[in-house]
Amino acid sequence: MNLAIRYFTKSKKGNTKKIADYVSSYLGVEAKEVSDNLEEKADILFLINAMYAADIDKEVKEFLKANKEKIACLVNINSSASGASTLKAVKKVADKEGIPVSEKEFHTQASWIFINKGRPNEEDFARLGEFLSQFKAEE
Repeated sequence: MNLAIRYFTKSKKGNTKKIADYVSSYLGVEAKEVSDNLEEKADILFLINAMYAADIDKEVKEFLKANKEKIACLVNINSSASGASTLKAVKKVADKEGIPVSEKEFHTQASWIFINKGRPNEEDFARLGEFLSQFKAEE
């Protein structure tokens, strides 16, 4: 099974990058930014992103449009300080482009200024490991 990981962040805190690095280490697959298009078809694409101004960033949308033929299934992983999930916004774009989206999603809170200080934390990463374990079993 061919797995791919792409992430997008504009945060200086690096919450999304930390999550991408964890997923990369857990799955043994290099995490790349969404500016790096897929080279080959991904049976599962783990898309790691965050909510910005109540939506996903346009770079994430552009990546999905440019790579729609190479994504067999998209798994959404995201964090936000507000607690809002990006699944609905990702699914809206993916549906329009004909990209299947897994109903399995991982979402956690992230720190921003004084909100959710220290998140994601060890407990969040333990939950992420449990979430990812179901995909290792599918390999």
